[in-house]
Amino acid sequence: MKFYLYSFLSILLIFSCKNSSSTQGDYAYFGGEIINPNNNYITLSDTSGGKDTIYLDKRNRFLHKIENLKPGIYSFTHGGEYQTILIEPTDSLLFRLNTNDFDESLVYTGKGSKKNNYLIRSFLNDELENKQFMKTSHLEPEVFVEHMNKLRKQKLAHFEEFISNKPSSDLFKTIVRSSIDYNHYAYHEMFPFGYYGNNKLIHFKDLPENFYAYRTVVDLNNENLSQLHAYNRFLFWHFNSIALKHYYIEGNHEAFDRMAIGYNIEKLRLIDSSITSEKIKNYLLKHTVRDFVLNTNNYNATNEMITYYLDRSSNSEDKIYLKALVESLNNLKPGRILPNSSLIDYNGNTIELSSLINKPTVVYCWSSNFKLHSRNSHYKINELQRKFPEVNFIAINFNDNDLHYWKKSVRSLNYPAKNEFKFSNPSEALEQYILTFSHKIFVVDEQMKIVNSNIELFNDDMIECLEKLSSPSKSTALK
Repeated sequence: MKFYLYSFLSILLIFSCKNSSSTQGDYAYFGGEIINPNNNYITLSDTSGGKDTIYLDKRNRFLHKIENLKPGIYSFTHGGEYQTILIEPTDSLLFRLNTNDFDESLVYTGKGSKKNNYLIRSFLNDELENKQFMKTSHLEPEVFVEHMNKLRKQKLAHFEEFISNKPSSDLFKTIVRSSIDYNHYAYHEMFPFGYYGNNKLIHFKDLPENFYAYRTVVDLNNENLSQLHAYNRFLFWHFNSIALKHYYIEGNHEAFDRMAIGYNIEKLRLIDSSITSEKIKNYLLKHTVRDFVLNTNNYNATNEMITYYLDRSSNSEDKIYLKALVESLNNLKPGRILPNSSLIDYNGNTIELSSLINKPTVVYCWSSNFKLHSRNSHYKINELQRKFPEVNFIAINFNDNDLHYWKKSVRSLNYPAKNEFKFSNPSEALEQYILTFSHKIFVVDEQMKIVNSNIELFNDDMIECLEKLSSPSKSTALK
């Protein structure tokens, strides 16, 4: 494998030299090899939203020249997995990864590799830090601030040591330092939600006076950072946090409800009044509304949010998208007929979803990108099948991967193949059934009438729903 990488890199360097005279500074090469690929292509997205589909060869390798390069943060996806990369003029980046361990196995070689390997290590460390935040958020506020300041200083010192030994571009330095800073700020914005919890969040007002001192130096309108995950996360949590003042106005002492319509309207108002960059404003408005409508069953509140949003966004495509999203959600309301879809069974046969439903049914849509969650969910479904034998259970995978990989996933996780299916057209299903997270569950009766389309598998509400659905009186009433 080392011989292959070095040979591949040599080819890249030859191409780079041949083209440098005519296209100096406006191109880069991006290539690599994928072990255990989920499908036969990757998608590369640039800073302006443009996408290139790059197909793998017979040895699961690819090489792509990026013309008219705009330096910055790019992203590539494969089989639903996602990672960002920094690409600058004349870079010749190669990577090798194994989909069984996507982020941890990702390693770059070639020109531009050192900065991207640094970013990958930082990303993995940030993930660990994020997992530990549940414990960190229970520190006393003063101890939390001291802990986070110490951590930030360590990260900055480590980075200064790194760049002292390796020539680095100003863009790379800005990205790393900004990531460190805005992750630091984001955790401060998140802190009161974890420390006080929903029942005592009103006491966020008791935080030390200088707890948010950094707010005087943050830039809410920095479009150069708009592709940066740390920056966007900070912005969302910042508006989540400052909207609390409105939530607890006029002596309100109730437990915090993040889906309260007044609180969410206030977030939109604050975004609209605080952000001058149309790009950043439209992005925050869109995703704030999207998050709300995907997590509520209150259709009146949804209409109020959409109406407020439409008067403030200047992005016509976003408006079309959110209107379509609300329409699709309305089609999935209880009492509506679950839309039909074409599926593929374990043997590769095409079958209609409607042909599988002739009694009360739980339709469970899952993604193999969330292995632990899908394993636990299937275990729970097996448990429910034993408890409710009169209910049918259908599992449908919505990954954009080939039949071979899906069957391999089913086998490796020891799922019974009889009730396992995958969507024939995953991209269509994502829109039709609003499949935006790791899973989605629909409970329907024997006529495919939706009983519940927003229920959690591990919640007691699921047991209660199935008990009602499978009872003789309920069956009679449904008929």
